[in-house]
Amino acid sequence: MYRAVIGLEVHLQLRTRSKLFSACPADYHGAEPNTYTDPLTLGLPGTLPTLNREAVDLALMFGLALNCDVSGFTQFHRKNYFYPDAPKNFQLSQYDRPIARDGYLEVGGERVRIKRAHLEDDAGKLIHPTYAPYSLLDLNRAGSPLIEMVTEADITDAEQARAFLEAVQAIAQSLGVSDATPEEGKMRCDVNLSIHKPGEPWGTKVEVKNLNSFRSVARAIEYETARQTRVLDSGGQITQDTLGWDEGGQKTFVMRTKEGEADYRYFPEPDLPPLEITPEWIGRVRARMPELPRQKRARYVAAGVRESDAETLSLNVPLSRFYDEALSAQPAPDAQKLANWLLTDVAGLLAARETGIAQADLQPQHLAALVRLIDAGTISGKIAKDLLPDVMNGQDPEALVRERGLTVVTDTAAIDAAIDAAMQADPATVEKVRAGNAKAMNALFGPVMKATGGKAKPEVVRERLQAKLGL
Repeated sequence: MYRAVIGLEVHLQLRTRSKLFSACPADYHGAEPNTYTDPLTLGLPGTLPTLNREAVDLALMFGLALNCDVSGFTQFHRKNYFYPDAPKNFQLSQYDRPIARDGYLEVGGERVRIKRAHLEDDAGKLIHPTYAPYSLLDLNRAGSPLIEMVTEADITDAEQARAFLEAVQAIAQSLGVSDATPEEGKMRCDVNLSIHKPGEPWGTKVEVKNLNSFRSVARAIEYETARQTRVLDSGGQITQDTLGWDEGGQKTFVMRTKEGEADYRYFPEPDLPPLEITPEWIGRVRARMPELPRQKRARYVAAGVRESDAETLSLNVPLSRFYDEALSAQPAPDAQKLANWLLTDVAGLLAARETGIAQADLQPQHLAALVRLIDAGTISGKIAKDLLPDVMNGQDPEALVRERGLTVVTDTAAIDAAIDAAMQADPATVEKVRAGNAKAMNALFGPVMKATGGKAKPEVVRERLQAKLGL
């Protein structure tokens, strides 16, 4: 049985107003091609880079969140290679002095070590029209600030890789470092993978490039693990190649032979001096840091939320922001009951409407009020579920209850009358219950609730039914 050895390279586009080495605006999304460029982006002779201070601060913040060492000197290098979407014919990156190094992230009780995280500028984008004998070049993205984070080969399967990426995404979004949206190209991932049998040396690794969704990462790992197993079992050898991922065919394909460090001819960037990251600088950045997902999770658990629900909430930044607003409503709703409604009923309606919590009309204080109405016994759970679609559309549940006269019926005389009618309509069930089949009472419960318009308090109905049936 072979075991996979996996390391990830994650690229995050930083949320800055301008590009990494010039004042050219960085918010190019949706713009016409080649409209967000300047002389530096185009690689014109005589241009000089100027480092974006905010990008450095965001990279430091991200490194601190990953438990990295960010102190001391950091430096930029030229990484030389020719691609049509890199006008300068080199990338400004960091080689032996990255801005963050030697960190870790806890995922599912396992520690994944972070080898390094460094700053670099992005390339442009090539567009290949179907069947056309040419490609198009859009340089709007060129020069955008990136963090590249490299893990040690501590990941062993597709599920762990996906969980790690979800944790990284949550950290980046919580900090405001990056939108980290794979569908917009703001979070991309490369996978380095080899396989070996336990007790034997690691095999030859391959790199699968530019995976733009967590699902693609997981499927590429599963496919490549199976492919390498077939090759080795048949007596073949794995070659160190750079692979692409065919989303339609769900398989990898060879792009090129893997380059080595010597091929890039790294040398220090002569137009940018090294930076010294001082303790005072680190302190200023740390003071800006908001609550991290792991801190949110601990706070939710302390408030009485189940571990699994706290994990789900803490890793979904829009959901956790909504939850925190709802939880802060006064009087405060029960933390676990609020989580139940948000993660089940609300999530189900959001999925049906194909929208997210940030785009919905649901107000945090309204969901909190709905939970409080149930807890106070003002309405039943069934009535709450019936009201939820209207509450999701922005309506106040307390106003809806008043307008529609939905307050729970606790009048035992009215409930007794409904029970008597149900028993008279179904004498066979009454006989079953009195003959010793207590569970048959459930067949009477529904008609009683229906007769009271769902407004009877379930606990009272059950108590009165038991009394009348002699249970």
